[in-house]
Amino acid sequence: MKSSALYLRVGLLVVVGVVLAAGFVIFLLGSRGSGPATIYETYSRESVQGLDVGAPVRYRGVRIGQVTSIGLVSAEYRRREGVPYTQAFQLVVVRFAIDDRQIGETPSLDRAIQLGLRARITGQGITGVNYVELDFVPPDRFPVPELPWEPRYPVIPSIPSTVAQVRNAAEDLVQRLSNVPLEQMANDVAALLQTLNQQTSEGDVAITLRETARTMTALRTALEGGELQGALTELRQAAEAARGLLGGPELRGAVGSIATAAAELRRTAQRLPGAVDGFDRTMRTARETTVDVQAELIPILMDLRATAANLRATAEQLRASPSQLLFGAPPAPERRR
Repeated sequence: MKSSALYLRVGLLVVVGVVLAAGFVIFLLGSRGSGPATIYETYSRESVQGLDVGAPVRYRGVRIGQVTSIGLVSAEYRRREGVPYTQAFQLVVVRFAIDDRQIGETPSLDRAIQLGLRARITGQGITGVNYVELDFVPPDRFPVPELPWEPRYPVIPSIPSTVAQVRNAAEDLVQRLSNVPLEQMANDVAALLQTLNQQTSEGDVAITLRETARTMTALRTALEGGELQGALTELRQAAEAARGLLGGPELRGAVGSIATAAAELRRTAQRLPGAVDGFDRTMRTARETTVDVQAELIPILMDLRATAANLRATAEQLRASPSQLLFGAPPAPERRR
């Protein structure tokens, strides 16, 4: 009886062990074998600590695949002849399988990469376990690098993780702070404080402060002596007189006269265009009359010029032989035929 119970316990233990082993294998395999999958690879410049084979691949939090292998690029690919050993061969290659049924209809990989599809390693809470996250980011901020080898699988470019970006920004800030000339700035501040001290003790600032103190003393003396109070009283009386003058009938009459003169000036200005037009017509008529008179005077002046020329010639002849005026020569006899 005791042997049967022992055998039963051993059998149950074996069955439970087989079930747990099968469940563990299923847990490790995840969604592998659940449908057709496509293998992709990406390259990381940062440490992949916490990322293991079997880690999930998520898109916007939805699991669409799992990591299949992790290795070094220098072990997976060989350099071509003439290609230097640069940082490209210091990368970590991460391959992962994506279940095609989980993503449905999508654009081509090249088009998705042009739209900004990138892969990055993301931490899962505070457990230290990482997974691969696929997401779309600005493509101009994270351009696609050129690879000096021929990949075996389609490549999805990677971007630094949030922790790496924060660390890089902090390192950049520390580098910039280390380049700041703190000693020179401290010396400049000390020199500036020394100059301010000299100015407040012996320079222009000290003179200004002393003059201000004297001015305040004189003002206090004037207040205590009542001179300033008298000046304020006179100023108040002058303001009241000005207010009375502004409210008096004389000023109101002057304002009314000014308003009347302005209205008359406005009416005169309104009549001014008509007067200007009349003056313009008068000037045009005078110009036409002058042109007509000038046309009539030109022949008369020409006749007067010819008459003056004849008189001048006659006077010259008389001056040469005055007897011709009384004794003119007889006319020449006619020729006989």
